[in-house]
Amino acid sequence: MGERKDPHVSEGKPKAVATRDAYGSALLELGGKREDVVVLDADLSGSTKTAKFAKTFPERFFNIGISEQDLVGTAGGLSLAGKVPFASTFAIFETGRAWEQIRQSVCYSHLNVKLVATHSGITVGEDGASHQALMDVALMRVLPGMTVIVPADGTETGQVIHAVAEYDGPVYVRLGRAKVPAIMPEDYRFRMGRGYTFHRGKDANIIAAGIMVSVALEAQQQLKAEGLDVGVVNMSTIKPLDEETLLRTAEASRLIVTAEEHSILGGLGSAVCEVLADAHPAIVKRIGVRDTFGRSGKPDELMKLYGLTAEEIVKTVKTYL
Repeated sequence: MGERKDPHVSEGKPKAVATRDAYGSALLELGGKREDVVVLDADLSGSTKTAKFAKTFPERFFNIGISEQDLVGTAGGLSLAGKVPFASTFAIFETGRAWEQIRQSVCYSHLNVKLVATHSGITVGEDGASHQALMDVALMRVLPGMTVIVPADGTETGQVIHAVAEYDGPVYVRLGRAKVPAIMPEDYRFRMGRGYTFHRGKDANIIAAGIMVSVALEAQQQLKAEGLDVGVVNMSTIKPLDEETLLRTAEASRLIVTAEEHSILGGLGSAVCEVLADAHPAIVKRIGVRDTFGRSGKPDELMKLYGLTAEEIVKTVKTYL
């Protein structure tokens, strides 16, 4: 586990990069280092950014077409042939339309398949509820043997892609469409199954994943200005959850707040509550999408509409303290 006394703050405005863009760049780099890496897509390579790999390594790229079940099945077959397949499409299609194939062909057989989905959460924006995956983490987390990772920024995404290529087993990596600020420090090193503590607070601590880590850091600064000592943990690996870091964090303060761009049912908030209920009962308040579907709108407007903002985190911390 890495830990810093204060949140990382870059000089000036941090450069925003979509995690899907970082994925495309990491795949290209990985392809140059390992000939066993192959990439599959469901006719969305321009959007998932796997087109970068396809252009450079066409003999190792497979466009399966709009057939997500075949995408997963073919990836499983390639893994049995000794390849390391990265299978990509939008999160709603990969985890929804192909869930049975992921369960039966990948997880049940514990195949070395990397499912990297983009366009997750409500920040898909104007495409609306039909394309906004708000329950994908829940669907993947329940599968035995599946590792679930939600990177916070482009830097972490690049490290995640290289890490999962080395790991033997099924992995689901959840990426987004929208640009996110660069928040992880220069010396950061991703470790699967370990959270990163920016700061451990005495009053409250925010456990966040994905785009909500940068939002949590904004809230932390606002609360600090009001005299509250609030910590932030980037829990990018949601399964297996870093129970050691979580328990130490819960013991340090009176309140835990979870923040995720996902339904509060079955995602990061649920995972945190499950661990604490068994090991260290604590007050936990979950920030995420309530039991509802998304809707069409601009990403920033939707984040505000569904309460996924620094202001909502600040309000929650002050209310329950």
